[in-house]
Amino acid sequence: MDIYLILKAVVLGLVEGLTEFLPISSTGHLILVGDLLNFNDDKGKAFEVIIQFGAILAVCWEYRQKLITVVTSIGSRRASQRFAMNVIVATIPAITLALLFGKYIKSVLFSPIPVASAFIVGGLIIFWAEARQKKIEQGETNQVLFTQSIENVDDLRWRDALKIGLAQCAALIPGTSRSGATIIGGMLFGLPRTVATEFSFFLAIPVIAGATLYELVKLRHVLGETSSASFGPALGIGFAVSFVSAFVCIRWLIRYVATHDFKVFAWYRIIFGVLVLVTAWSGLVSWTH
Repeated sequence: MDIYLILKAVVLGLVEGLTEFLPISSTGHLILVGDLLNFNDDKGKAFEVIIQFGAILAVCWEYRQKLITVVTSIGSRRASQRFAMNVIVATIPAITLALLFGKYIKSVLFSPIPVASAFIVGGLIIFWAEARQKKIEQGETNQVLFTQSIENVDDLRWRDALKIGLAQCAALIPGTSRSGATIIGGMLFGLPRTVATEFSFFLAIPVIAGATLYELVKLRHVLGETSSASFGPALGIGFAVSFVSAFVCIRWLIRYVATHDFKVFAWYRIIFGVLVLVTAWSGLVSWTH
């Protein structure tokens, strides 16, 4: 067994699980960490795709009761039908743009420097969104972009879900963060932070699951070539670590957003992004361009 490959699996599993649902970009972190670990070839990409599915299963497990209720009552319960429709509507814009421009985006932006730049820009947007959210909570700005008072995800209507889905499209830029785009986008539209966060979890299921299956089909030849005694166990370990760390992160984030804002993530994004740019310009780290 290749111990070094197992260590890479543990590190990448932790990175995926801990960053997938925070507004700090799991894709951006995987690109940067994969570059540092020299694990950014087709084999590494296939590995990253598979461990992402572990994070999605963590969401399914955390919200299993909600999902079971929706699936079993979708034929008779209006709330379940509306919830399913909202998820579908919010998913369509990002999937459409990914199919149209995904190949181009990957060829141009999937490298450390663009990711670091997106980190910084995203951090500034979070500060702006939090300032606006504070005004909303103090009654200084009306929530004019949502069509009703929204207290939980079941209150969303399809037009509201579409707005969040359009915001999610920004996540096609690596370093932006899918969860960050949906959460901050929802907040900018006047959605409460807790509702935006929970809806972001549910949107992750079809978006990332679909992207995972799509990438697996594209990389199936790589998986066929890497069915070694070391790569198989490494995949299993990375998958398990991603699931456990994502589950812990989801539980923590649910409690965190109830009483905190996202400014700490904005500072993290900006500091981390600047650090990557400085190390690149100084030559301290030979980032892939």
